[in-house]
Amino acid sequence: MLIGYVRVSTNDQNTDLQRNALNCAGCELIFEDKISGTKSERPGLKKLLRTLSAGDTLVVWKLDRLGRSMRHLVVLVEEL
Repeated sequence: MLIGYVRVSTNDQNTDLQRNALNCAGCELIFEDKISGTKSERPGLKKLLRTLSAGDTLVVWKLDRLGRSMRHLVVLVEEL
C-alpha cells in the first residue's frame, strides 16, 4: 500500500499542493501534521509509523516534509 505524509509548519499554511501530488501518486492513506518539523512530537507522523506494515511504501512530496535534518531522517529510516 502507498501511504503518504504531508506537513506544513503552521496552521495558516495549506497542504493542498502536497496532498494533490500524493493523490496523483496513488496514495491510499495520507497522514498530516501542521507543526514545525523541528518539533519532535508530530501526531500524524507517529500514527503513520504505527500504521506502516511490511511491504508498504511511504511517500512524501519532499524529504524536508518528513525530517528537517539528515540526522532526523536517518533516525526515522532506522525506525522503519
